[in-house]
Amino acid sequence: MIKPLELAIGLRYTRARRRNHFISFISMISMMGIVVGVWALITVISIMNGFERELRDRILAVASHVTVSGSNGWLAEWPRVSERIGGLADIRADAPFILGQGMLTRGKAVTGAMLRGIVPTLEDDVSQLSDHLQSGSFDSLESGNYHIVIGYVLARQLGVEVGDKITVVAPQGKITPAGMLPRLRRFTVSGIFRMNMYEYDSALALTHIEDLGRLLHSEGKVSGLRLKLEDVYQAQSVNRKLTQMLGSGYYINDWTREHANFFRALKIEKRVMFVILFLVVAVAVFNIVSALVMVVADKQADIAILRTLGLSPGSVMALFVIQGTVIGLVGSLAGGVFGVLTAMNVETIVPVLEQWLGFQFFPADIYVISDFPAEMRWPDVFIITALSFVMSIVSTLYPARRAAKVQPAEALRYE
Repeated sequence: MIKPLELAIGLRYTRARRRNHFISFISMISMMGIVVGVWALITVISIMNGFERELRDRILAVASHVTVSGSNGWLAEWPRVSERIGGLADIRADAPFILGQGMLTRGKAVTGAMLRGIVPTLEDDVSQLSDHLQSGSFDSLESGNYHIVIGYVLARQLGVEVGDKITVVAPQGKITPAGMLPRLRRFTVSGIFRMNMYEYDSALALTHIEDLGRLLHSEGKVSGLRLKLEDVYQAQSVNRKLTQMLGSGYYINDWTREHANFFRALKIEKRVMFVILFLVVAVAVFNIVSALVMVVADKQADIAILRTLGLSPGSVMALFVIQGTVIGLVGSLAGGVFGVLTAMNVETIVPVLEQWLGFQFFPADIYVISDFPAEMRWPDVFIITALSFVMSIVSTLYPARRAAKVQPAEALRYE
């Protein structure tokens, strides 16, 4: 237990005298290193959390939270399945869909696309695609009209705008006396959306579920049901519940599985950034060791006098632990405060910096996300601050042990 005398002497040692300004300067550099390291670490981790949230929201605006499909690729009794799963409290809405691959052509332009047949009146319940329409409307997707809504990259590749006609070629052909002929149909572009996700903007096309069903000869079947949950993070739990409820004749998938590799890569990148930036804190901690070693060498006479006055080796050790702890505590807390303030205001700070410097960090015409979304999480702040403080305390143990081993007779021999 640290006594008042040890605390008073330890705090006194943190203040410089005339003869040891250099040691105090090293201590100040150590403290500033911890401040900068903790500050940068909290800010960068918060920005990466924001990027992860932004990408997740954009993906989930199109992708399903949970998908229920038949084991053979088609779901015939989908109304009965919809009625059964509708009783689960975790499910907010569901909508049938048909999914297929095809080619879109106009003149000499040909490109592949993922065709999704939807019920327009139900689609808004399970996705946010309608919020990202650049032109046109989902209301135009009526059965028998053969209208289609495509991504803006797909529209640019085909050179079409709203009102233009394109040809959709299905992969399944039909047998005629003349041989195998492709199954195709003329569609009118009635909408163009932009998600700022190349995967969707360049390869997704939506039409009415009955129009696509006629093109693919689905015979009233659908590919499955898309489910929207009350809480997207309960997708795995809902997946397990549906698997037990529906049995073996169905295939249940959720967004955590469908995009597992993508989000796993983000987590690995965040961990690597954490380790790299934490090295800044480690360098500052090593500076604490060197500063305290110099303090011990400078204060050997003082230590010897205190020992002769009855101060125990443990108390001497506590003096220097206190000094290093003060440096680590002030540095960690100051860095935490600066990091929290920066993370909470980064979306305001970055535009000001861009205006002062005269260029954009992430130009909108190059990067998917052009701003700096930040999501500060208090557990991250506590972990980073606590680890920095603990490392600072650990760094004091070696110099403090050296101070405790100082022999009064040896130290005072030449004084």
